Amino acid sequence: MKYQIGNPGRVIVVRFEDRDDIISSLVSIAKKENIRAAIFHLVGGMREGSLVVGPETDEFPPKPVWKKLGESHEVVGSGTIFWQDDEPKVHFHGAFGKKDMVKVGCLRADSETFLVLEAVITEIEGVTARRELDPVSGMVLLKL
Repeated sequence: MKYQIGNPGRVIVVRFEDRDDIISSLVSIAKKENIRAAIFHLVGGMREGSLVVGPETDEFPPKPVWKKLGESHEVVGSGTIFWQDDEPKVHFHGAFGKKDMVKVGCLRADSETFLVLEAVITEIEGVTARRELDPVSGMVLLKL
């Protein structure tokens, strides 16, 4: 285990509107505000999203299992923002529910708001964490 200690910095409150792209909007905010490290929480509705819901097997490199939302869902979850090279990378895990169905996974693509979605981003100051490609897993992982 490795860790760093930081302090909370700015707090940004975001209201996504219908059909906003969630992942690219978070990346855009991180770039515009030069947020190098952050945690965020999301709550609201999504109409589209591609999720990874686990690896097919417990081997390296992992082969992801993909699920699509494809219609409106309630969503709640949290994530982080750290940079890889010159680009902020969003890592978000959430629970996505519709009627009796609940999906839990890592939102990777096609993220689109349904009606309204709220985010609270808390900047983390004083850490140098970043994302790097891990050659063993083939995944982009947090590097401290």
